[in-house]
Amino acid sequence: MTLFRASPLAPAGREVIDTRAAWARLAIAVALSAFGGAGMWSVVVAIPAVETAFEASRAGASFAYTLLMMGFAGGGIVMGRIADRVGIVPPLVIGALLLSAGYAIASLAPNLTVFALAHGLLIGVGASAAFGPLLAEISHWFQRRRGIAVAICASGNYVAGAIWPPFVQHLIETVGWRQAHLTMAIVLVVAMVPLALTMRRRAPVAAAGEAHVAPPGRAALGLSTNALTALLMIAGVACCVAMAMPQVHIVAYCGELGYGAAAGAQMLSLMLGLGIVSRIASGFIADRIGGLATLLIGSTLQAFALVLYMLVDGLAALYLVSALFGLFQGGIVPSYAIVVREYFAPGEAGVRVGIVLMATIVGMAFGGWLSGLIFDLTGSYAMAFLNGVAWNLLNLGIVALLLIRRGMRTAPA
Repeated sequence: MTLFRASPLAPAGREVIDTRAAWARLAIAVALSAFGGAGMWSVVVAIPAVETAFEASRAGASFAYTLLMMGFAGGGIVMGRIADRVGIVPPLVIGALLLSAGYAIASLAPNLTVFALAHGLLIGVGASAAFGPLLAEISHWFQRRRGIAVAICASGNYVAGAIWPPFVQHLIETVGWRQAHLTMAIVLVVAMVPLALTMRRRAPVAAAGEAHVAPPGRAALGLSTNALTALLMIAGVACCVAMAMPQVHIVAYCGELGYGAAAGAQMLSLMLGLGIVSRIASGFIADRIGGLATLLIGSTLQAFALVLYMLVDGLAALYLVSALFGLFQGGIVPSYAIVVREYFAPGEAGVRVGIVLMATIVGMAFGGWLSGLIFDLTGSYAMAFLNGVAWNLLNLGIVALLLIRRGMRTAPA
């Protein structure tokens, strides 16, 4: 029984797979992801200014981020469905228009409610088109290098996290938060629509009429489409509840230890930066051993890093563990997109990727809240880290079960 064997992939038989044209398409996808990802990060920077402008509480000002994440989660499924049916260009153009409209309305918002709704109903949904649907789209253009291609595309979201916060902060400081949002509305629609139109060529599987043919490896799991989707959703929630503990609370944790918020912010930046490295590395690994095995490795290493957080509290040690955490966790979420392409028909990849990634976003949102609740109840983050480890073990159990099922069903009699 071989657990770390890449699942079989259908032969492409087309000259457009893994070619220079495919890599050029990937570069455009990364750019689109970096522009579309602006909505995920700008709101975090704007919270203090918005809080002051509307004389709101910190929780009230942060509600825009909560609604944005909900819009991003639900929008990914809708945009994925559209991409499966008519191609990637319509959802990208719709997403760009929603982003622009959302930023424009936010710039004119008369109160906090309108500002938050603009983020949830427009910016969050618009941003979703530039993540899950793009991952599914790029997966159609690669076979031998599918893992690394999907991982590079997923890194566009982290590139957005590196680019947009300082840009938006500069605009807020120089022209004010309203003009900053209006500027974003113009920049995003002007940049994204032309880029989206360069991707008019339909995916090879759609052109060849293979969109609804499941990969050969699917039968090896012995699970229905919905059963496998449900298991991947549970696994996605579990791993991201665990992931949320350091990502959401590292700044507060450093404050509790007396190191200050600045140290925590640096650790968070370190995590995200090394997360890009992790995503690309996981793509190389997935090309060799498959998405499920790569997911198992990433989840195991993430659990190890969470345990390390429980064992150290020195400043230098926390920097080191945060660096390790970034290196370990960055490739987990893209691995789900690779798994979907290995075990589901290409024609439903967009919506299935959207569903599974929605579960990971729910896990992040729930995990961040749950860790805070545990801290409120216990007065310490020790139990919150332990809670993260427990959820991580649930994820490991599900992924290991899927690998064992595949190994048992494909083992020679």
